[in-house]
Amino acid sequence: MKRNWAARRAILLIPHRSENPNEAAPPAGYRRILAIVRAADGAIQVRAVGEELGLQVTVRGKLEPLRAKMTKLADRGWLRKRGDGRFTAHSQ
Repeated sequence: MKRNWAARRAILLIPHRSENPNEAAPPAGYRRILAIVRAADGAIQVRAVGEELGLQVTVRGKLEPLRAKMTKLADRGWLRKRGDGRFTAHSQ
């Protein structure tokens, strides 16, 4: 059986942030994370974002998928990840 590998394309759900970002570009769950971080006074911990989202923050394993999403947003330029592990909104 032959497989058509050309038909399989990776879909980039979280686009890279450009100079004129389209705020509707990330999926709804990611936009909600962005809104929480932007509403915070300064840097925010993943735990605080999890609390705002209604996650069980006392269970460490519940925060790891959220941390991965926030790191992905930082890698694509939507957030900034500080050295202490906290996140801030990208300066406009």
